[in-house]
Amino acid sequence: MIVTRFAPSPTGFLHIGHAYAALVAASAGERFLLRIEDIDQGRARDQFVNAIFDDLAWLGLRWEMPVRMQSQHFAEYAKGLSHLQRDGLLYPCFCTRKEIAEEIARAGEAPHAASIGPDGPLYPGTCRELSEELRESRIASGASYALRLDMQKALARVTAPLIFRDHGCEHIATPEIFGDVVLARKDLPASYHLAVTMDDATQGVTLVTRGEDLFSATHVQRLLQELLALPTPDYAHHRLIVDAAGKKFSKRDGAVTLRELRAHGATPEDILRRIGAA
Repeated sequence: MIVTRFAPSPTGFLHIGHAYAALVAASAGERFLLRIEDIDQGRARDQFVNAIFDDLAWLGLRWEMPVRMQSQHFAEYAKGLSHLQRDGLLYPCFCTRKEIAEEIARAGEAPHAASIGPDGPLYPGTCRELSEELRESRIASGASYALRLDMQKALARVTAPLIFRDHGCEHIATPEIFGDVVLARKDLPASYHLAVTMDDATQGVTLVTRGEDLFSATHVQRLLQELLALPTPDYAHHRLIVDAAGKKFSKRDGAVTLRELRAHGATPEDILRRIGAA
C-alpha cells in the first residue's frame, strides 16, 4: 500500500504551489496523511494551522486522522539526536554566520568562492576539533550552539552505496555536498532534515512527493536513514508551480494565497485549472 503525506509549515497561508503539492500527494497513494511541521515555535501560528485544514478541505481533500504535529514530538527527535551522539557523530558548533564567513575568508577564499552546498557555503569545521572540556565549558556558560553532523565520521559508517529511488529511477546519495550539516540548535530541537526523516519513518510513509527544489535534501536524509536504521521510502519530486515571471510561489515573497483567491470568488475547479490539474 502506498502511503503519502503533505507536510506544510504553519508560518503563513497556503498558496497555489501548496495546493499543487497537496493534490499530487493525495492522488499518488491509497493512504494520504497530513503533517504540520510546526517545529519552529517562534514562527508557527495556530491561525495558520486552522487555515491549512480549512483550505485543504475546501479543495476537496481528505486525510487520515490524527494529524501529526511536530511540536508534540520533540522527545522523539531528542532520541534520534542521542543515538547519533552516542555514536560520536555530533559535535556542538558555536560559530555565528558572520564568524563562518570570516573563517572562510581567513582560509584564503572569499565566501562566494568557497565550497558551496545546497544550503550555501560549506561549514569550514572550525569547532569540529574543539576539546571536550572546552565544549562543555562553553555549553555550561549558556553560549548558543548548533549540533552538527560530522560528515566524515558519518560516511565512514556507511558500508554500501546510499541508493534511493525517485520516479522509479535509482540514484546514489552524496550527502557530503552538505558538509557538516546542522541537525539541531540550542533553541530548535531538530532541523528540517532530522525531523522529516524521523517523521516519515514513524508515520509509515512509503512515497514522499514534494517539489523538485527539495531533491538535494534527499541526499542527507538518506544518510540519516542509514545512521538511524530507518526505512527508505520512494520519492517523487514534482515540478514547481511558478508565477508569470517564472519564479516559485513563496510565502516570503507575498504570494497570492488560496484564502485571497477564495475571497475573490475562485472555486476549487479554478485552482485545478490554474495549476494544470483539471
